[in-house]
Amino acid sequence: MLSDVYFPRINGVSTSLYSFRSQLQQLGHRVTLVAPAYPGLSAHPGPAPNDPDLIRIPSRYLIVDPEDRILKGGLIRRYLQEAGIEHTDLIHIHTPFVAHYAGLNLARRWQVPVVETYHTFFEGYLQHYLPWLPAAWLRAFARRISRSQCNAVDRVIAPSTALREALLDYGIKTPIVRLPTGIDPEAWTGGDGHLFRTERDIPYGREMLVHVSRIAFEKNIGFLLKMLLHLREQRPDILLLIAGEGPAKDALQRQAEHMGLEDNLHWCGYLDRASSLVDCYRAGHAFVFASATETQGLVLLEAMASGLPVVSTAHLGTVDILTAESGAEVTPQDPAAFAERVAAVLDDPDRQRAMRDAHGRWVQQWSERRMAEQLLALYQDLAGTPHTISGPHPAPGRSH
Repeated sequence: MLSDVYFPRINGVSTSLYSFRSQLQQLGHRVTLVAPAYPGLSAHPGPAPNDPDLIRIPSRYLIVDPEDRILKGGLIRRYLQEAGIEHTDLIHIHTPFVAHYAGLNLARRWQVPVVETYHTFFEGYLQHYLPWLPAAWLRAFARRISRSQCNAVDRVIAPSTALREALLDYGIKTPIVRLPTGIDPEAWTGGDGHLFRTERDIPYGREMLVHVSRIAFEKNIGFLLKMLLHLREQRPDILLLIAGEGPAKDALQRQAEHMGLEDNLHWCGYLDRASSLVDCYRAGHAFVFASATETQGLVLLEAMASGLPVVSTAHLGTVDILTAESGAEVTPQDPAAFAERVAAVLDDPDRQRAMRDAHGRWVQQWSERRMAEQLLALYQDLAGTPHTISGPHPAPGRSH
């Protein structure tokens, strides 16, 4: 697997990589991940001391997004060779930058199949990062590059139905498989909401909405601020907690200040997925989400698994999650209507219980083991090896 991003950089690609890789390893396969080294966080290139199949590559600063890095692609083969990796059964690319072209080169050199997961709907948000260029030109550019890259691989994975349809509309000829990232529902149960509130001086009885995402313009957090303004008219003490960091935070904080919402907002930065994030979900009364560019929306499943009632708009990838069966409250893209739906949920304990029950049943269908087994079957089809999902697992180290 090759990616231009991985933990400690927090986003959906990192989460997906961790989920699939760990599950494939548990199924008995060797999975080498090539990812950037992040100075000060994972500063030492080469194999990670506690994970020799995680190969960190030196990287460069990315001026348009300081959170991300650019891999030094010319060093990838050298670092793989130093780790003793001269061949694999298959290459899986996860990002369309340096990792894409390095992955293609390795696949051609080793004469092995290559898969690419299309994690990010670039057409939907490039204008937020390059606003001085015409939006129509940016959309056409994103489609042209996506078509070229996806047609260069043997299989494309789309995390949602809507994204698969969008890629087909681009004219991509490579077979496209819908395969979302799964979650471990048990990992999101429990949590200590009282501790979370105590540590942040949030009164235990205060109604609190939770939003978790990267703080970026494409996440549509500005819409949630407008919704909050309407909701505050009915509930002056309502609090919206926003967990995450990102390039839009300063602008959104200025917007909130202009709207007079400072007392109704709590920005808490990135949270540890294994501890404080679980506590955060437990501390809330409802989860709110409005992104229109998600290729899946894993945080929706996390919130559901934690027992937090979900109120959200449904666009692109989130449509697969926010079905009637999920129990979520799906609202139109209108701040006042969204606020009314949130208020209705907060005012009705019976409705909250019904939503939690439905959420609990729904997330079981998104098991990360189930998704990993589907990915393994795809790998085995491409590599021409027998399926082993229903039979004994191969010995560790059998394949990359």
